[in-house]
Amino acid sequence: MAVDYIVIVVYLLGMLAMGWWGMRRAKSKSEFLVAGRRLGTGMYSGTMAAIVVGGASTIGGVGLGYQYGLSGAWMVLSIGLGLLALSVFFSARLARLKVYTVSEMLDLRYGGRAGVISGVVMWAYTLMLAVMSTVAYATIFDVLFDVDRTLAIVLGCSIVVAYSTLGGMWSITLTDMVQFVVKTIGVLLLLLPIAVVRAGGFSEMKAQLPSEYFDPLGIGGETIFTYVLIYTFGMLIGQDIWQRVFTARSEKAAKWGGTIAGTYCLAYAVAGAVVGTAAKVLYPKLGNPDDAFATMVKNELPVGIRGLVLAGALAAVMSTSSGALIACATVANNDIWSRLRGVVRTADEPHDEVKGNRAFIVAMGVLVIGAALAVNNVVEALTVAYNLLVGGLLVPILGGLVWKRGTVQGALAATAAGGLTVIVLMAAYGILANQPIYYGLLTSLVAYVVVSLATRPTDAAVLDAWRERIAGRMPEPASEPEPAPQDSGTTGVTITSGKGGT
Repeated sequence: MAVDYIVIVVYLLGMLAMGWWGMRRAKSKSEFLVAGRRLGTGMYSGTMAAIVVGGASTIGGVGLGYQYGLSGAWMVLSIGLGLLALSVFFSARLARLKVYTVSEMLDLRYGGRAGVISGVVMWAYTLMLAVMSTVAYATIFDVLFDVDRTLAIVLGCSIVVAYSTLGGMWSITLTDMVQFVVKTIGVLLLLLPIAVVRAGGFSEMKAQLPSEYFDPLGIGGETIFTYVLIYTFGMLIGQDIWQRVFTARSEKAAKWGGTIAGTYCLAYAVAGAVVGTAAKVLYPKLGNPDDAFATMVKNELPVGIRGLVLAGALAAVMSTSSGALIACATVANNDIWSRLRGVVRTADEPHDEVKGNRAFIVAMGVLVIGAALAVNNVVEALTVAYNLLVGGLLVPILGGLVWKRGTVQGALAATAAGGLTVIVLMAAYGILANQPIYYGLLTSLVAYVVVSLATRPTDAAVLDAWRERIAGRMPEPASEPEPAPQDSGTTGVTITSGKGGT
């Protein structure tokens, strides 16, 4: 596997080099956390596609295809549908808010005081999302280097922490663009057709497997409904996704770039299910469905191609991991730590802002490694993340967007009631059970409506300011210098140096 090793090592070194390059550009809070809000349609769509198509979509998506056939695509399809809905219906309004976190949006809508508790729930979600991606490293690095799980997790996460810490969102955006290209070539253009050919084509696959493997609804209507409820709605409110929306330089870039990324996700979902189905034909007795991807790559691909496909898998995992990591650090620093300390960030401290966020990325990276060592299943980790997110925050976020009678007390009650219900029922019924999200959402909705109606309406001045902000008529608070003017194109980003060079 010498050639494969060379491909992977060159890829990993390239990621670190881009992190170093991004460090030279990330000189302010805006540059570090949201890439200066400068991304055009092309770069935005690539980086958004990279983050949503991650470890669960690759390792877990192929694993579900191995278990259920083509209907195993529904988990990733639900993610793609959520991204399409976010892009078409909400992204323009979110881009106009000019905030950094979901909790800041809740404070704007409800008049403050919602930030800490919503920040805690969002932090737990982003942490588990980063853990899920880190768990996927173990499978890939085991195929690459035959190392034990602990070393694989530490190695993979350390690389992500390194380039994320160096350049923040700039480094992550640059690496995501490379990762988008690599995973597209590796998984869609190479692994997919090779897997189908090795399995004898679709006719042989149908002859070897039960008919339900080719039923689009074979995984079960209730499971599909749960996937849509968790992942489609989860995509509407996740900090990792919103933080990417905030990088768009215009409403048009956010809408059309996100639509392109969502469509790509749908194609990736089908590809993963087909690869998993082919793996079931070739290796019908795997002990763990999550091993299907690695087994196919290790045994069915030629030298060199195998390295590129594994690089594509690493790209998928690293994209989600880095996005979740910077989101986790942003929430921990800006929504929890700063508020608990009573710190107000000022315009004359941009370098301190960057330094503080770098420190939190390192700290969250260490925490992610520790948690990943205790988790074995990528789909379970993803389910925990989205159960917490949707159960705790879907109602107060969407309620704030569509119901003006909602109050901060109602939002806090909904977050606490929904989050606690989800945690208790996951412990009682199991992580993959449907009851936690069903009852968590119901409890959250009831608490939001009842408490909102029982408390005083949100101050009219707060609602007026909110309407002005979401309509784009109120400027972003002047916390730091505005980014340099950009070119008028729609597919890239212009970066100007301190001396006026390009």
